Amino acid sequence: MQMPTRRIWVFSLMLLALAGCGFQPLYGQRSAAGGGSVQDELAAIRILPIADRSGQLLYNELRDRLNPAGKPADPQYLLSITLAEQREELAFRGDETATRANLQLSARYTLRRATPDADSAETVLATGQVRTTTAYDILESQYATIVSIEDARARAINVLSDDLQARLAVALSQVAAGAP
Repeated sequence: MQMPTRRIWVFSLMLLALAGCGFQPLYGQRSAAGGGSVQDELAAIRILPIADRSGQLLYNELRDRLNPAGKPADPQYLLSITLAEQREELAFRGDETATRANLQLSARYTLRRATPDADSAETVLATGQVRTTTAYDILESQYATIVSIEDARARAINVLSDDLQARLAVALSQVAAGAP
């Protein structure tokens, strides 16, 4: 009976520590002075077109996540992304034909204010790079291999968009809080 009581005390102390350090949920509502939620800020991002087929897929995934109500009429932020795709063959048969490969996607992003201020350094809010690697099988059938590659690409795009959404949300919450 002592163990559950100890856990309750530890849990209560952790909650008090979080409340005392100024913890706020990332997607929660801010106070009246701080404005709307991070989700509202994400919805104000205009995503610039991304080159190639993988770029189109990433653009569509991000648009669905960041702008669920459609493109913002008056965007506050512009997001530019450069996407690179690389394939590496891994496993080989005795006749040296590949049977497994990795697909690596890497996205460099820059988040800027839509209306540049007098100081150009202030217009860039966040920059960075996200990467992911997915594996796929190289099969006897060419069609099956193409389907396998497309599935790996879709999985990689999904991971990239999750990571980008989280990084952008953190960057916008820091901007709203006035952090450098």
